[in-house]
Amino acid sequence: MKRKVITFFIILISFLLQSTLFVKLKFGAVSPNLMLVVTSSFGFMRGRKSGIAVGAISGLLVDIFWGQLLGFHTLLYTVIGYLNGSFERLFYDEDIKLPIVLISASEFLYGICIYVFVYMLQGDFAFGTYLFSIIIPELVYTILVTLILYQVILHINRKLESEEQRSASKFV
Repeated sequence: MKRKVITFFIILISFLLQSTLFVKLKFGAVSPNLMLVVTSSFGFMRGRKSGIAVGAISGLLVDIFWGQLLGFHTLLYTVIGYLNGSFERLFYDEDIKLPIVLISASEFLYGICIYVFVYMLQGDFAFGTYLFSIIIPELVYTILVTLILYQVILHINRKLESEEQRSASKFV
């Protein structure tokens, strides 16, 4: 239960940071996607179920506050959480390469999906412009923020795991 409450607060704090502080810290027209970092991180740290749950909550928050169509971002973040959860067996706390690669791939997939389902279906076929003015700058900015945010999430996850192990050893 404690893990669920803390996870919800991490999602909520990330959402608030993304919608307040990082709106003011935009570079050009882009800001980092903290909700994607949180979804991906919980996916590969805790598995598919956790990735799906965090993705659904994150996507629902994005849909409610910024989305034009309820459920679009929820589905997108849920799929991203599930895909990242598939890499749980490859995840090691000490290795930062896998999280960076997975979050980069998730951000790129997110950008492509947004382009296809939001812009291209409305007749905007300027993919090159969108790629170089939105997708790649947002990817770089998200990766830079990931270097800090991921360490915080990892630290919290380690503490929760050690508490769960201590609690489980009391009953054995």
